[in-house]
Amino acid sequence: MVVSNLVFYNINLDLRDASRVFPERPRFADSSPMPLFRNARFETSIAKPSGLPSPSGPEIAFAGRSNAGKSSAINTLAGHVRLAYVSKTPGRTQLLNFFRLNCGALMVDLPGYGYAAVPEKVRKQWQGLIESYLKHRESLIGLVLIMDSRHPLTPLDRQMIDWFAPSGRPIHILLTKSDKLTRGPATATLQAVKRELAPLGEKVTVQLFSSLKKTGVEETETVVARWLAAEAGEENATLE
Repeated sequence: MVVSNLVFYNINLDLRDASRVFPERPRFADSSPMPLFRNARFETSIAKPSGLPSPSGPEIAFAGRSNAGKSSAINTLAGHVRLAYVSKTPGRTQLLNFFRLNCGALMVDLPGYGYAAVPEKVRKQWQGLIESYLKHRESLIGLVLIMDSRHPLTPLDRQMIDWFAPSGRPIHILLTKSDKLTRGPATATLQAVKRELAPLGEKVTVQLFSSLKKTGVEETETVVARWLAAEAGEENATLE
């Protein structure tokens, strides 16, 4: 497999580009663009597909196996210890939670998947909610997929990738809890996941992330900002 087929963004991006899709929302300051996710604020929660709000900005979904560190990653990106609910009991997040970013985009926290102790009826309800959102939401521009770096690419993770990748929208994988690994094993895990996903091409990107040490935040912001800038470009082209 050819690892070079993947693109891993490390450059700084002017986040002002991302705000052009929805000019009525606050723009990033011209002098010093603020971190993309900083000061995210809760907007709404929904329990059923029928409750989805009307699109009001590009949306970035965050998904992952229960207990993979999704809520902690969201809180770290936002610089807010309690923005997303963190529970010691996996499977507690049961809603789609929408958070507004300063650029006008929305971050959408999906229920965690794969927790066996959740009743079958509830699990099916979550599955229907997640599938309906990911499959039919036109304002969704990309998926940030959270995986525990010690146990990446579980069967359910692979299922999610296989299901979402054909949409043509990008997937960015955060290998969380990388602080639990020493540098050698962490790097080896990153390279192994890159090799495994290389056939999917540049639409799938991967990085290490640690909520504890707050490493990987800038790389995540850069990738998502590129998605938003690309969306802004498409929107401007349509308007012209």
